[in-house]
Amino acid sequence: MGSPAVTEHDPARVGTVLNRLARDSRRAANITHVESVPARRGQPAAWPEWADPLLVSRLRAAGIEQPWAHQVEAARAAHEGRGVVLATGTASGKSVGYLLPVLTRLLAEPSSRAIYLAPTKALANDQLRSVRSLMLTGVRASTYDGDTPGPEREWVRAHATFVLTNPDMLHRGILPAHRRWAPFLRGLRFVVVDECHGYRGVFGAHVAQILRRLRRVCARYGTRPVFVLASATVADPGLSASRLTGVDVDVVDADASPRGPMDFALYEPPLLGVRAGRPSTPADGTEVGGPDVDGAGVDGAGAPVPHGENDAPVRRAATAESADLLADLVAEGVRTLVFVRSRRAAEVVAAAARRGLGEVAPELVERVAAYRAGYLPEERRSLEGRLRTGELLGVAATSALELGVDISGLDATVIAGFPGTLASLWQQAGRAGRTGQAALAVLVARDDPLDTYLVHHPEAVFGRPVEASVFDPDNPYVLMPHLECAASELPLTEDDLELFGPGARAAVDDLVRHGRLRRRPTGWFWTQRHRPDVDIRGVGGPPVRIVETATGRLLGTVDAATSHSTVHAGAVYLHQGASFIVNELDLDDAVAFVDAATPDWTTVAREHTDIRVVESTRSARFADVEIHLGTVEVTNQVIAFQRRRLTTGEVLGQEPLDLPPRQLRTRAVWYTVTDELLAAAQIEPADVPGAVHAAEHAAIGLLPLFATCDRWDIGGVSTDLHPDTGRTSVFVYDGHAGGAGFAERGFLRVANWLRATRDAVAACECPAGCPSCVQSPKCGNGNEPLEKAAAVRLLDAVLAAVDGDPADPPSPRRE
Repeated sequence: MGSPAVTEHDPARVGTVLNRLARDSRRAANITHVESVPARRGQPAAWPEWADPLLVSRLRAAGIEQPWAHQVEAARAAHEGRGVVLATGTASGKSVGYLLPVLTRLLAEPSSRAIYLAPTKALANDQLRSVRSLMLTGVRASTYDGDTPGPEREWVRAHATFVLTNPDMLHRGILPAHRRWAPFLRGLRFVVVDECHGYRGVFGAHVAQILRRLRRVCARYGTRPVFVLASATVADPGLSASRLTGVDVDVVDADASPRGPMDFALYEPPLLGVRAGRPSTPADGTEVGGPDVDGAGVDGAGAPVPHGENDAPVRRAATAESADLLADLVAEGVRTLVFVRSRRAAEVVAAAARRGLGEVAPELVERVAAYRAGYLPEERRSLEGRLRTGELLGVAATSALELGVDISGLDATVIAGFPGTLASLWQQAGRAGRTGQAALAVLVARDDPLDTYLVHHPEAVFGRPVEASVFDPDNPYVLMPHLECAASELPLTEDDLELFGPGARAAVDDLVRHGRLRRRPTGWFWTQRHRPDVDIRGVGGPPVRIVETATGRLLGTVDAATSHSTVHAGAVYLHQGASFIVNELDLDDAVAFVDAATPDWTTVAREHTDIRVVESTRSARFADVEIHLGTVEVTNQVIAFQRRRLTTGEVLGQEPLDLPPRQLRTRAVWYTVTDELLAAAQIEPADVPGAVHAAEHAAIGLLPLFATCDRWDIGGVSTDLHPDTGRTSVFVYDGHAGGAGFAERGFLRVANWLRATRDAVAACECPAGCPSCVQSPKCGNGNEPLEKAAAVRLLDAVLAAVDGDPADPPSPRRE
């Protein structure tokens, strides 16, 4: 069978489809805002005089007649030996900015070497193809990762001039074997760190320490490589890049590339129903709807309306709504990419869109596909090629297509749920309109407080800078293992301690006390026979292996810190599109045994948490309100799990679990209020637990708006009387040992954070609380008690105090 005819591109279709969606009575009610992002003209520049002529001719042959001004500015800084971060938007050609100086140097000096670091193997492979397509015989480029065969690794060490790898391989394969890499390291002139905005949280802290170890080893071989970083648009890219590398960098963030016009729609799926006989009224009292159609808990067609926990209304799933949009757009001939958050969701959205097209345009069914991690390389390349040519009109993808895969000609992107940061949101939206044509982007909100807030507050999406990357290289739980690694590579010296940060001296002394390092006149030495075992993508013990019971096949691993909540007995585990159910979690041997299954439900763990204040390190005191940042000790226990229907989120049941408690020392931000404030806010004593509980849940949901984290990276505790504070208190803590910087960001922006929390709760149209505002998917108390209206009054009172005259000068920054 031949390939289907490729639909001709028609830019007018994009605007036509948006207008049709807006005229659709059901869809019009769901579109909360449309932002028209204007086109931008490009600012070309001349090729630098120092650029290699052959390289320039090859770039011109590849279609780059002239570079953009930001590419030349970044390339010039690197060529002159200065570190630089190029922080511009999607499709702005950042790769030319770093390839120009790097390849020019490699062509001019055969002894020179360069390393390219990508967060994923797929991105490194994409860059390798780009470099090899230039056909520069003087540049020997090769990937070096876990998939590189043994004989090829020897060749790379001996002959490659441009090595493309990832932080994991640098940490495990290159630095420990630096003596075998000595000729390469003696010639190392550039280190390119691509997609550096993705290095955040604990992972970012690990990568920061790995780069310090690299600088230290290079210094022993007499080199000081120039760091060239590429990033999506982020707030304060210079600070983030300097914290990541430990060196000062120039900042190039004025995007000179052209962009076509874009309509960006914010879209909220409808509630499937409210509790029978109860009006749908937000906490601010605005009536937005009446009871269910017949007062008996059914929808307009007479079908039972699903309800969530505690009879909360359920909003239609973002994936289901996105599948409908994908089918509609494809039916109009609009090349569309849908971004989802999981591999399973990619398959589900593509299948649902194909079913929808089968009813209205069966000839288009085969022109929709899924794209996700786990596919074979040849499968991915085939899909990318079909999407580029227009043979594929619609693709549902995970973020594997967000990073670096160069696909032009797309008309629309649909983003099924806020991807966690504004930087990622614009990365994904920017996949459409890359060749200068008009484009459409749609953010479809999930049933989540942050998504709800964003679609009702467009200024939070379009009227503010994107986030800064948040990570803490001085986290002792990250720093100490990397000092061990450094000492095992080369004995640590006094001069090295400054490189690793202000906490290095205390950390080294602690490692000596525990017998991990030994002090000698020439420095500190590693005392063990084996190398330190450091998992840079998590902390908290050895990873838990996932083993298929029937075959003994190792499917993957999960961090020890998250194993209790993700691979407990009865949990659904996804691997490369296939689903499994955990039948046993063996904590002693760190292994979870799973069986293949295809349930139409997923699982969510329930946890119980206690918190103890160890130390308050910063504070701000206001009338009747105190805000603190400090160290806490969290005791957490997974006590049960829920089964929830995949399509609607409806709760199908809950089962208890018997798992041991776990302790975590970390950083937290918390606020306390007096009884007088509660009384002034008209919160009765019986309603206080529900008010602070609801406010805590919402605050956790909104912190990712101000710190680059996911709600699963943080936790919270609330109580009407905490023994350590003596007051009604709300805590939000980093879910990683030692902290990850998220709580500190909340402390610094506390007024903005709590104001957004209040607005998200008040704006939700549910009557008494739902997953879009105050319910949490991981609440250990079954989302009870929750007092939504009282939470709004509590947050109003706290904000009034914080915005008033403080009793003591506040530490938090006012914005």
